[in-house]
Amino acid sequence: MHFRPLHDRVVVRRIESEEKTSGGIIIPDTAKEKPQEGEVIAVGPGARGEDGKLHPLDVKAGDRVLFGKWSGTEVKLDGQELIIMKESDIMGIIEGKSSKAKKVA
Repeated sequence: MHFRPLHDRVVVRRIESEEKTSGGIIIPDTAKEKPQEGEVIAVGPGARGEDGKLHPLDVKAGDRVLFGKWSGTEVKLDGQELIIMKESDIMGIIEGKSSKAKKVA
């Protein structure tokens, strides 16, 4: 099955966080918070402005994004847990391979 969101909606898959702390302590599932980082799976064509023109979205499939803790609607499609949200619920795109700051010696 293929799902195509409408208008300015975006389909996001959560990226799971580490199960261990930097000190090696294992975090149980019950203590974990849901990650607020995800990968964009699909995007709609865009929103129509008051002028009737289609305004394309800034995010695209494959982007890593940050979104609000309570953003979107959780759905299950083809056995995957996904979130459908409006583009305005996305706070930003994470660029580069690592989002962690590097230490300066």
